[in-house]
Amino acid sequence: MNRTIYTVIIGTGNYIPTKHIKNEDFLINEFYDADGKKLEKGNKEIIDKFFEITTIAERRYVMDNLVTSDIAYYAAIDAIKSADIDKEELDYIIVAHNFGDVKNNDKRMDAVPCLAARVKHKLEIKNPNTVAYDLLFGCPGWLQAAIQADYLIKSGDARKVLVIGADILSRVSDPHDRDSMLYADGAGATIFEAKKSEYPIGILAHKTRSDTLLNYKMLHMGKSYNPDNENKDDIFLKMHGRKLYQYAIEKVPQTIKECLEKSNIHLSEIKKALIHQANGKMDDAILKRLFGLYDIVDVPKDIMPMTITWLGNSSVATIPTLLDLILKDQLKPHKINKGDILVLASVGAGMNINALIYKM
Repeated sequence: MNRTIYTVIIGTGNYIPTKHIKNEDFLINEFYDADGKKLEKGNKEIIDKFFEITTIAERRYVMDNLVTSDIAYYAAIDAIKSADIDKEELDYIIVAHNFGDVKNNDKRMDAVPCLAARVKHKLEIKNPNTVAYDLLFGCPGWLQAAIQADYLIKSGDARKVLVIGADILSRVSDPHDRDSMLYADGAGATIFEAKKSEYPIGILAHKTRSDTLLNYKMLHMGKSYNPDNENKDDIFLKMHGRKLYQYAIEKVPQTIKECLEKSNIHLSEIKKALIHQANGKMDDAILKRLFGLYDIVDVPKDIMPMTITWLGNSSVATIPTLLDLILKDQLKPHKINKGDILVLASVGAGMNINALIYKM
């Protein structure tokens, strides 16, 4: 009997912040364009148009006393409890983030020691062989860390790997930029384990691409759009929205198709598509174009679970949080059953895209 080592999920967790920020909370903001000119349209019209384009009605922000490593730790505790393992058994802790620990009212990035080391410290893990490191890869960071976990496990270097995606975008978003309404905070965690099986399970294939020659500055850090911003040294997350939208709907479906081909899985076999929740309409367009690549006109209505309407875009936390909610039966009517095949995909700063095929 031939038994192959596969990378499987044995536990998941999340931290969803408690502060609800609704669209109407932005009515008091003063919005400017990239040239520093105050927008002529009223905030009500701007917000209504934003909802129409993105489907985001609210998002979650952390309380003032929390930083990214805190919420990463909370998600980790949840995942360890879900997996029912001894934390000392972990061979690696990988934390995907993009801004380090950004304190309330302080825009400086704090990432020394790395957030993974901080999480390991908070977990009080004594094992020196539990290696902790960070990964910065834009919004696809958690998925790229999951891919690294697969390499570590299949190389024989690890048996259990904790992968966390955590970001606090509310502290790096410009309140004078209407794109700030996209961003949210959150953390999601997943524990991967080596498992021998005579049939394919767990991670079946993955595909990553980086388009840096022409597209590396679609997402970048820049000054506030408000020319009178009090602190001239502050920098915020900035985005070329229209170009990013076109890039995503053109490149993400093709990357997913290439990943499916690597796994010898046809799109019709996919039960759920867990796509990074950056923009509801964009995700719909990505899915429609993906099915178009297979000449399938009718997209299954329940194939793409969505949380963006109430959680916003929480960067690296969106996919692991989504996965955790479904597996714990907290995103009804969506369910994932044994034998189901999933596709996970993300796009973000870099520009980076990745996709992964997983069989439960």
